[in-house]
Amino acid sequence: MMSSLTMRNELDGYASELLAEQLAAEGWAVTESFLPASVVAALRAEADALWQGGKFRQAAIGRGNDAGARPATRGDQILWLDERSLTVAQDEYWQAMDALRLVLNRTLFLGLQNLEAHFAVYPPATFYRKHVDRFADADERAISCSLYLNPDWQCDDGGWLRLYAGETPVEILPRAGTLAVFRSETMPHEVLPAVRTRFSLTGWFRRRSLRGILP
Repeated sequence: MMSSLTMRNELDGYASELLAEQLAAEGWAVTESFLPASVVAALRAEADALWQGGKFRQAAIGRGNDAGARPATRGDQILWLDERSLTVAQDEYWQAMDALRLVLNRTLFLGLQNLEAHFAVYPPATFYRKHVDRFADADERAISCSLYLNPDWQCDDGGWLRLYAGETPVEILPRAGTLAVFRSETMPHEVLPAVRTRFSLTGWFRRRSLRGILP
């Protein structure tokens, strides 16, 4: 008889394969059940406790001397995960993302090397205007990944992730357990305002810089 762990690993691998296929075809992909509900709930509880404890900081735009908070463009607050000191739930997330990284490398030949990730919280009425997830002077970020942590989220709550994929934008509801992945350089997107506090765990798969390598 197949163990529950073996069955879960096979289901996780199947979900990752489907994500890879859609990402290759569309430049974006989404699944509504990337992690077990118990892990998603634990991540939300951790994020909420850290938020209530004042551990988040206002997100900035730009890098180096040009970096700064610009609430008229971006209103979220963030807290970076430290791979060296992950909680049990964060480690579950990290392992699942690493498994996805391996599938994307095997099927799409992306050369993804590692992950960076942070919790993000958007207070009501805040947003992030249309942008891409790669700095003008750095090309390491290859694939953006947003895992949503909002139970019982309804359409009227807002907070949609809007992807500018072709002529008709794609809008993804940030309901708990949903994972959206898309190409960091070529997929403009924005976060629309919500009427409730909106939590996510946002990450980027990074590769070796191609600057100075490609003609």
